[in-house]
Amino acid sequence: MKEHEVFEMRMWKGSLNRYTTTNKRGIHMDSTWINAPAKINLGLDVIRRRDDGYHEVKMIMQSIRLFDRLTLKKTKTPDISLTTNLHFLPVNEDNLVYKSAKMLMEEFGISEGVSITLDKRIPVAAGMAGGSTDAASCMLAINDLYGLGLSKRHLMKRGVKLGADIPYCILKGTALSEGIGEKLSTIPAMPSCYILIAKPNIHVSTKWVYTNLVLDEHTNHPDIDGMLASMKKRDLLSLSNQIGNILESVTIPAYPQIAAIKECMLQNGALGSLMSGSGPTVFGIFDDKDK
Repeated sequence: MKEHEVFEMRMWKGSLNRYTTTNKRGIHMDSTWINAPAKINLGLDVIRRRDDGYHEVKMIMQSIRLFDRLTLKKTKTPDISLTTNLHFLPVNEDNLVYKSAKMLMEEFGISEGVSITLDKRIPVAAGMAGGSTDAASCMLAINDLYGLGLSKRHLMKRGVKLGADIPYCILKGTALSEGIGEKLSTIPAMPSCYILIAKPNIHVSTKWVYTNLVLDEHTNHPDIDGMLASMKKRDLLSLSNQIGNILESVTIPAYPQIAAIKECMLQNGALGSLMSGSGPTVFGIFDDKDK
């Protein structure tokens, strides 16, 4: 088994490459497909632990050109059928794609069924919102396929019921996330660059990371506001020097191979390197594809 998986891609910009089969009058027919982009955290700070157990965060989220693909087809039988190319993924209500389709179809009384094929390319349990982006894209596709007419904001309000990252995955692009992750603001796009992704062959529990995070007067918080200023100036070098993730203080001591991957990227020309989310995925920012 490989020690880690490596992916290279550019930043994601613009609208999704989504296609819906229509007739000449624009009436929706029987099928649609949609790409579901992964995300990375250019900056991740935890402000405080709330009394209700949730954490107040301040994060900069960025979609990248690494996609899963969902294909949806209407069926005559009134049920949801989900298949995937990864045998270990659930294909019932334990899967967020299934849950998101069921939520919309029940709310709007859709009597037809739907067959969903999920082609996974985003690493699983990698801190890249793979499950959330699949659910978000399923909601967008159901909205198109059945002509529900919901705006992104309306879909985001429904999506947060299933997961805190789903509203961002509906919005996509470059965004500032605050509160418990539900407050989203579109911000200037990241300067054009190349992103290298490496996922060690380890599993990191998000719950364990947040439970063991220490927040006190000695905690080193990333400069999210400074990052936003660099993005506004489109200063890639300054941004790369400022990227930070407070969760590294928990994950890296337990999994030192994450630090080793970061150092390897920096030694090979990365302007900056960081763990995404709670890990274990590491990304590097490059200004030259040949590096």
